[in-house]
Amino acid sequence: MDASDDTAAADAEYRAWMVDNLHLAAGHFGVDVVGDPHHGWRERSISAPVTSNGGDLWLRVVSEDQQWADGDHWTGNLDANQITGLPKPSVLDFWEWDEWRRQRADLMTRLPGRACSPTDVLHTTLNLPDTWWNQLRRTVQTLAGTPTSRVNISPTRLATRMHDHYGSQAESRAPAWETVHGDLHWGNLLVPFGVVDWELWGRGPVGTDAATLYAYSLLVPDVARRVHDVFADVLDTDSGRFAMLHVAARLLGRVDGGDHPELREPLSTLIASLRC
Repeated sequence: MDASDDTAAADAEYRAWMVDNLHLAAGHFGVDVVGDPHHGWRERSISAPVTSNGGDLWLRVVSEDQQWADGDHWTGNLDANQITGLPKPSVLDFWEWDEWRRQRADLMTRLPGRACSPTDVLHTTLNLPDTWWNQLRRTVQTLAGTPTSRVNISPTRLATRMHDHYGSQAESRAPAWETVHGDLHWGNLLVPFGVVDWELWGRGPVGTDAATLYAYSLLVPDVARRVHDVFADVLDTDSGRFAMLHVAARLLGRVDGGDHPELREPLSTLIASLRC
């Protein structure tokens, strides 16, 4: 057995362990898993639809090394309960336990509908009604004005990322700040309209959410244009351009780590257009 076989076997064992964690959490909450589990980014989470006394709910389990199992990202979905009036899930209960990693299970309400895309990056066109786009705009705008002490990215972390990618002379200070979802990609948007995965929400540069969705749309030009049109008053400003440069740097970091290689060229083209 070569190294690739060893890696594949270890990955399969880890995925099976995450499935076991999901069912362990389901037993703790007294719910039944009724659908195929969905494995999250780099297998750090697993989630699935569940039922409780006939009611439809959603169960998510995340696994982290002990040193990372704290801070705003660790309680993001629960903390998002304080946001009202938006189409998002609410956490009903949570449970934490230790094995060789720290585990956290969130039992939450289940939104109707389906994800706009099975992946973060959009690869095929979408035919969404104007009402969907209007709800997206209202949701991002309402969230932007929501007060919170949570942090999506700190000024220090932001400056480091911008300098690492663009050089020490690059602008590293956001023109303005607002509350952002922080991971507004097509796998976190639903039809009918809804927004899931609130793990990273908090204060970030103005325009972060619009820029993130635009970047994840670049492979489908007609959708990218629609995203730009919906958020033109944000993206076509100094704040919006800064946000697009920041998001592009963040996602190219992901590309360097093996995620979404198909985005390298369009993101590089976007950066060139913004810096000319």
